[in-house]
Amino acid sequence: MPSNRKKRPIAVDLFAGAGGMTLGFEQAGFDVLASVEIDPIHCATHQFNFPMCSILCKDVAELRGSEIRKKSAIGRREIDVVISGSPCQGFSMMGKRDVDDPRNSLIFHFQRLVLELKPKFFVMENVPGIASGKHKELLNILISSFMEAGYQVEEKYQVLNAVHYGVPQARKRVFLIGCKEGYELPKYPQPTTLLPKTKVPKRYIKVNLPAVPTVWDAIGDLPEVEKYSELLHRDWVIAEYGKCSTYASIMRGIDGLDDDYSYDREYDRQILSCSLRTQHSLECMERFQAAKHGEKEPISRFYKLHPEGVCNTLRAGTDRARGAYTSPRPIHPIAPRCITVREAARLHSYPDWFRFHVTKWHGFRQVGNSVPPLLAKAVAAQIISALGVKAIKPSFKLTWGDDSLLKLNWSEAEKHYLKS
Repeated sequence: MPSNRKKRPIAVDLFAGAGGMTLGFEQAGFDVLASVEIDPIHCATHQFNFPMCSILCKDVAELRGSEIRKKSAIGRREIDVVISGSPCQGFSMMGKRDVDDPRNSLIFHFQRLVLELKPKFFVMENVPGIASGKHKELLNILISSFMEAGYQVEEKYQVLNAVHYGVPQARKRVFLIGCKEGYELPKYPQPTTLLPKTKVPKRYIKVNLPAVPTVWDAIGDLPEVEKYSELLHRDWVIAEYGKCSTYASIMRGIDGLDDDYSYDREYDRQILSCSLRTQHSLECMERFQAAKHGEKEPISRFYKLHPEGVCNTLRAGTDRARGAYTSPRPIHPIAPRCITVREAARLHSYPDWFRFHVTKWHGFRQVGNSVPPLLAKAVAAQIISALGVKAIKPSFKLTWGDDSLLKLNWSEAEKHYLKS
């Protein structure tokens, strides 16, 4: 094991999905040594992108903290933070918001595992709907029970918008933060970017902030997929990129952020991945072309991205157990087609080395289900500060896992993790 890993604080990610929170916390300087996820497709993608992290493909309701320690490199070491982006559909304003939805009980399994693992800090992310109506009662019960167990909790929890942290997407999420007694509660991160012509919220220091990257800043350099017939039957091709914006240059790994403490990855920047094409009918393409920027196309109700604006909230759709419905995918601002998984990933602040499942359905589901890494990183940086440790950039690069992990169908992925 590389010696510099011992100097980085340790994190555990519950409800890890494909790894948006894992990546954001890694970028802030954490080593995420264990991640828990019930969906085997997500587990395989997580394992591919984070080969040094132990992935436990299990239901948190059937998992104990001792098993997380035993099946990872954590062992008896003290855990610095447990993070969670538990399923949000039961709380979402877009759904039925059933207070008795069994998925809502998962926040209490998160609490149980926090108390079993005894981390110094915890972070829970969810949709704003968790803080309204009857769901707010569940959240208040959660906070009270944490406090009774000896954790301080920031009762004035905040809704953070990804656009304030360099993500070219309007995406609001509640973050609940807590810590053991004896530690100081972390502050919520101040914005690093703002939408043009918006005011800095009163609770933040009024400073001159740069505008958030636009849709075109995010995807304008990506090769046009319609030029590559190979992308009709596979999700990658060696392609010619256009001129990069500052944001795109960072996503490609050409430039880096001074406060990015993630492990560098070895990959070929000429490869355009996660870009399987969608074959639209001529009629559909004509409608997409005629649609106005920043508005929904009347028939499909798909939102057409404005090149000088930001993306609307990317949604995940449903998993196999709930009908496998696909959420509406935004229309590309220039080409008469829906965006690709890679374009969605750029709009979500995933770097280009990060790969998703080879199918469009799973790929979009993985992006839409996840926390934008740059948003997670902003929160994680506050935990690093509260820990009083100096973030360290690793001195070596990671290589990907086996790319066959990205090609597994559901039953194959289930069998793969039943063996492990």
